[in-house]
Amino acid sequence: MQTINRSQLFRASCLSLLVTSLSFGIRAGILNDQGVRFHLNASQLGTIAATAFWGFPLAIIIGGFIVDIIGMKKLLVSAFVFHLIGILLTIFANGYWTLFLSTLMIGIANGTVEASCNPLVASLYTDNKTTKLNHFHLWFPAGIVIGTLIVFGLDTALAHGVSPKPYWISQVEIALMLIPTLAYGFLFSKLDFPVTERVSAGVSTEDMYKALINPLFLFMIICMFGTAITELFTNQWTDVLFKTVTDNAILILTFVASVQVLGRAFASPIVHRLAPQGVLLISAILSALGIYLMVHLHGDAIYLAAVVFGLGVAFFWPCMIGFVAENLPRTGAVGLNLMGGAGMFGVSIYMIFMGGYYDNIMASKLPQGASLDAYRSAPAGSEMAKAFDAARSAAGPEVLNTTLIIPFALIVAFIGLVIYMRSRKKTASLGAISAH
Repeated sequence: MQTINRSQLFRASCLSLLVTSLSFGIRAGILNDQGVRFHLNASQLGTIAATAFWGFPLAIIIGGFIVDIIGMKKLLVSAFVFHLIGILLTIFANGYWTLFLSTLMIGIANGTVEASCNPLVASLYTDNKTTKLNHFHLWFPAGIVIGTLIVFGLDTALAHGVSPKPYWISQVEIALMLIPTLAYGFLFSKLDFPVTERVSAGVSTEDMYKALINPLFLFMIICMFGTAITELFTNQWTDVLFKTVTDNAILILTFVASVQVLGRAFASPIVHRLAPQGVLLISAILSALGIYLMVHLHGDAIYLAAVVFGLGVAFFWPCMIGFVAENLPRTGAVGLNLMGGAGMFGVSIYMIFMGGYYDNIMASKLPQGASLDAYRSAPAGSEMAKAFDAARSAAGPEVLNTTLIIPFALIVAFIGLVIYMRSRKKTASLGAISAH
């Protein structure tokens, strides 16, 4: 007889998500170092970073379709294996293709974690889905905080102001991810798992597929592209976009993620008062304001912009998943995982496009025919290094200004969603009254 230990399963799920987010936080912190070490331009760095976002939707969508068949436990064991391979490959990377492959492995692992844990949390807490999904997903920004502080702390302690820093420091930073990876792999191997909520409720596979073509679900998929890009593209490229704005650009990401952790930790009263759709509308407004302030504020004021932006993106991912779990439960694990997969796929495409866009801006700010790699690798304080920093100072705000269009579009979309859900609730209330 199976004994389902709800609290231990939830803790192990949070630990697996911590590994997922550490991969984002630490990679964001060393992305620039990898570019210098392996002579990669922004387009190549964008492609490498985007690879995690290809592996993620691939794994989360496939996982969503097979999780009811093979069970959540087997998926999480496979996530552990992919994480282990990806981390080791990153530590011993020797160029573009090994970084590409290692990032793909980690992306597949990250997607497999979400493919299993989103339906697991929804199945464990059927009476409080959106709040518990917020509590689960707070470990994503928490891992980013931990990861960025690891990078900042070890860089400060070990690099001693040397630029570029010795690459072995980046390898140590990546290796630290092995600790929580081994821990969650051990925990999940020992625990029993429930079946998914859809299977438990007796909803047939045919009914699930019918629910996936519901216009409301398709609308949420489209919105997921925008919410994921707004949050994850901006976070992943923080070190590149703000390198010339502040000496400690990675701390901007730490500020954003810290605000996200606090927001998700105290999500319960906000979600219950405003419902997921109301929270999403406020999030879109604050995200747009935060990006605008990032472009127009300078010096230490940039951290204020980071706080506003962090408040904006804090609830995006868990409330998008929570909205579907609460209002479209017949879509099952596939519905939850298609949402996550759509978000990551949108980020991957956008990241590649913006990597090329960033390189084109950089090229336009430097002398005609200039080698970006030569300018990037120029000695600190040289004329070439100063010209490169000036080009980056101009390119970052242009990239963010382009991205600002997305949260503005989300504001319009979520106004429509709030109006629609109010009318639907009113119709349901009238129907209940007439039935009496």
